[in-house]
Amino acid sequence: MTPDSAAPSPKVAPPKLNPVRVPIAEEPIEARTTDFREVLHAYSKEDAILEAKRCIQCRRPWCVEACPITQDCREYIHLIADGDFDGAARVTLRENPLATCLCKVCYHYCEDSCVVKKKGVPIAIRHLKRAALELGESELVYVASKPKHQRVAVVGAGPAGLMMAWELGVRGYSVTVFEQEHRYGGLMQTIPAYRMTDADVETDRKRFRNLDVTFVDGTKVGKEFPIDKLTRQDGYQAVFIAIGTPSHRTLGVPGENLPGVLPALDFLKHVNHGIPVTVGKEVVVIGGGDVAMDSLRTALRESHGGRVTLVYRRSRQEMPADPEEAQGAEHEGIRFEFLRAPLRIVGTHHVEGLVVQTMELGPPDTDGRRKPVPVPGSEETIPCDTVIIAVGQKADLTGFGPELDLKLTSQGWPEGKGKGFETAVPGIFAGGGRSVVYAMGTAMDAADAIDAYLSAKRGETASPRPDPLGGTESFHKPAGYTAPIRV
Repeated sequence: MTPDSAAPSPKVAPPKLNPVRVPIAEEPIEARTTDFREVLHAYSKEDAILEAKRCIQCRRPWCVEACPITQDCREYIHLIADGDFDGAARVTLRENPLATCLCKVCYHYCEDSCVVKKKGVPIAIRHLKRAALELGESELVYVASKPKHQRVAVVGAGPAGLMMAWELGVRGYSVTVFEQEHRYGGLMQTIPAYRMTDADVETDRKRFRNLDVTFVDGTKVGKEFPIDKLTRQDGYQAVFIAIGTPSHRTLGVPGENLPGVLPALDFLKHVNHGIPVTVGKEVVVIGGGDVAMDSLRTALRESHGGRVTLVYRRSRQEMPADPEEAQGAEHEGIRFEFLRAPLRIVGTHHVEGLVVQTMELGPPDTDGRRKPVPVPGSEETIPCDTVIIAVGQKADLTGFGPELDLKLTSQGWPEGKGKGFETAVPGIFAGGGRSVVYAMGTAMDAADAIDAYLSAKRGETASPRPDPLGGTESFHKPAGYTAPIRV
């Protein structure tokens, strides 16, 4: 038979979709609610490989398109399926400087877009990231490219600020990060230890040690010295404001100043940092977001056998909290009271109860969510000795003047209105995000804009981020990538 008459190659069948996820072990409920031990366990090597083999390696990487930082999860999953955990760790850290944190707390938007979800349970992408880091060689150190001899100030060491420091540090800029706290991580400091710890932040930050990045803690830019001092006197040629939303919102109801009423952010920080907090046996948490979920589960552990109740003025469907965290709270025995709005906190010298009113859902409001409407004559009192208020956060804009023309998002963080989040003052940028990884994604976009701004000052053209681990390839989107998916 001649080559021209050879039979055609048989078609390769696509991989068969397996809808069943390899289970992720958890601490037993009766044990985990007595302390702050980690709730979710890591995959074993064998289980990680089995789970990774469920991935059908879509030609279009939907998971990557859904990731705000364009993490190439398709590739590290492929490497895990082949048993190459060292390679998977390297791919993970190549695009994700906070991978140790995100493998535990990311809201895994990638999994929401996973094709396998159409037939069953999506690939456990976040947990496979953890497997890559814990089972592969992750003691890697980032490498800076040729020094640019230009200085950049970053205000705030939360997820956006840390991402910016990494982005510019690997490009060869000299970066100083100013943080008002004495710990780093921003609002990640409020995440309970049963999910992640300060040590996880430090594990990620240690990989920065060979970059020209300096951290200055206990310094509040804006209050202790004006922001224009950074550019006019201190020699910084660009500034990125990443102050987030560290201040709590109040209810504005009578009794909010009674002893026993605790702002959620302060409560969570104090518990995480070992500062004593008095929590009673009947705790009510007001709110429906992620901080409320963390407060519920933390209060349960701090109450040592007490009863914890959530009060939320909308229904379960409108609750913005991560469903995984809400489900965890319910499994731990926390009671949810939906369609209840707080009217006043009562007590003589200490909290004794929360007066609530039943609500019903009316037409959608400006955010597209159905507006809660009071039901007349439906007041009732929930007995309690502790009330934790988790109804949202806001930025502290002290010292950040109107000349910046900052935009405040619906969730409170400030950002620049210009291209790449530039403010009205040239060279000053501002951004943040609604979750750790979204804040990082904002910083990723702003870093490109700052690099372009500073490159123009040098008379050069900006180029993509170099390989932060010293490889020869610059950052590029994986094969098949079309457009970002934002959920």
